[in-house]
Amino acid sequence: MCNEIEEATVVNRKLIPEGQRMSHTAKLFGAHFPMVIEPVIYGITDRMSEDYRGGRWLMYALDNSGFYMAPDSDQIFQVSCDNYFTGELSADALGITACLYAYSHCSFSKDKVFGRTCADHYHRLRAYMFEVPEVASILHAID
Repeated sequence: MCNEIEEATVVNRKLIPEGQRMSHTAKLFGAHFPMVIEPVIYGITDRMSEDYRGGRWLMYALDNSGFYMAPDSDQIFQVSCDNYFTGELSADALGITACLYAYSHCSFSKDKVFGRTCADHYHRLRAYMFEVPEVASILHAID
């Protein structure tokens, strides 16, 4: 049993420049990113919000080695989740929520290495989520 108390660390994000997006996601997820993760994120977002109509997404690297993406929009999205949460999320919070759902879903992959990678990214993104002003709404949406 560990007697040390872990101190909470602040997790920060950094926008991934356009020219580095493919290499960054390939390094994290390999071919699973464009073939599995990205389409799952878009599909989840589409199901969560009738306001979502596609478009450009921003990609962020977290300083805890995590990753997420969010629509490049100033829009507030009406969302309705399978867990009966309904409410409003900013584009950033919508992206975080969709990525958390996608990582959770993909963590059950038959490919154990990929599944573990997705589980790790779920926890890294969840740690960052606590730095976001809409943390309460995101928690309700993923509960």
